[in-house]
Amino acid sequence: MTTDLQLTAADGFAFPAYVAHPTGRPLGAIVVLQEIFGVNAHIRAVVNSYAAQGYVAIAPATFHRVLAGVNLGYAPDDISAGVALKASVEALPTPGVMRDIAAAVAYAGQFGKVGVVGYCWGGLLVWRAACMLGGIDAAVPYYGGGMTAPAEVARSPLCPVLAHFGEQDHAIPLDGVRVFKTAQPAVQVEIYPAQHGFHCDHRGAFHPAAALLATQRTLAFFETHLR
Repeated sequence: MTTDLQLTAADGFAFPAYVAHPTGRPLGAIVVLQEIFGVNAHIRAVVNSYAAQGYVAIAPATFHRVLAGVNLGYAPDDISAGVALKASVEALPTPGVMRDIAAAVAYAGQFGKVGVVGYCWGGLLVWRAACMLGGIDAAVPYYGGGMTAPAEVARSPLCPVLAHFGEQDHAIPLDGVRVFKTAQPAVQVEIYPAQHGFHCDHRGAFHPAAALLATQRTLAFFETHLR
């Protein structure tokens, strides 16, 4: 069963989220954090895939504080629009969108242990959530843009983290990934022969073998920490 619902952050801000429920008793819950393209068809498909694995899955609209109803594709104009929206959200006063993620985590918590997973900008938000928010039992960022910046490398996660990177990702140079891995020995870092966005089958960078292996590792990681 899928539905759209409204969540309310600690400051009273209301925002939408897409939710999918599994058949039968949930094994736990997964918060899915979007790319720079909104809660679009791909992110909804990811949410549905986690529900098919037995989890309640929820994708909060993390652009809603700056623009409602964002649903972009992957053409050059969409990328430009997404980059601008990301910059607007990143410019919000602290704690910005972390309040919305915290509300999604709190909602998810009623169904058991909570994992967070995110892609691209969502991967960066997953890393920050893992280091800043309570109520998270496991976190999996995929090619989180900005995760290898010094300020992010200096953070300390509060829960187990599995991080996926592509060795051909021009947005996240491999040297930076190696620095991150050295600085974060408790984080399980996996590197794939793929580009940025390799998990998304709507993008030209989609790498089926890397996406499958990363998914298998992610599901095993969540099974270990959420059940």
